[in-house]
Amino acid sequence: MGGLNFKKIKKLKFHRLKTWQMLLILVPLLFLDATLLRFDHLKMVELRDAVLAADADGDEPVLSSRLEELKDFTFSHIIFNMTESNGTQSLTLGTGIFYLEQQYIRAAATALAEARAMLVDVDDNPNGNVFAQASAVCDPLARANGWAWNSSQFLECMTNELAKYPTTDSITDQISANIPSTELYRKNYASPLWAPCPAGFAILATLIVILILFIRFLIWVFLKIALIAMK
Repeated sequence: MGGLNFKKIKKLKFHRLKTWQMLLILVPLLFLDATLLRFDHLKMVELRDAVLAADADGDEPVLSSRLEELKDFTFSHIIFNMTESNGTQSLTLGTGIFYLEQQYIRAAATALAEARAMLVDVDDNPNGNVFAQASAVCDPLARANGWAWNSSQFLECMTNELAKYPTTDSITDQISANIPSTELYRKNYASPLWAPCPAGFAILATLIVILILFIRFLIWVFLKIALIAMK
């Protein structure tokens, strides 16, 4: 029966490969590196889009699950990603910055609704129903600019208007306390410089070949200098 001759394979020494043969090996290795890194990048984008879709749907358990999947994949793979900041593009490792905007809006809207419930008793407030007064200012702006009632622009307008009334200091303080910082909804998962994944092992093999070629080049240069010095 024909098959692989393992004895012959054992006799094959890696260092016996000629330089031109190693260069031929290097070319497909580089192509393999780029292909695997591309696959990992596309998978990361797919998982990140799933996170944003879950955020838009408002399903918190699903959103939490999608975030864990994205984080686990990013932490265990080498993800090169082009990001843009202030019109400047840069190469980063990881997902790049993305925001859970809808989750923030939901939290802010809940805090605002709680504040509205606390302001329904007009008799206790010398300014009257300040929530209604704030709505009288913000509602026309919302209609003119196409803001949704739970958009970040409308929520900011309402909190700013409520803050104008001295008797609502405690309410606005509570709103500020209940609305989490936007930084909590700013996500940016960084991937390692090297990870034990297919792309990582391919890159490692490529670096080994490059290192051997570099050492051979140094030896060649040293021998050339030695021969010149002997003349």
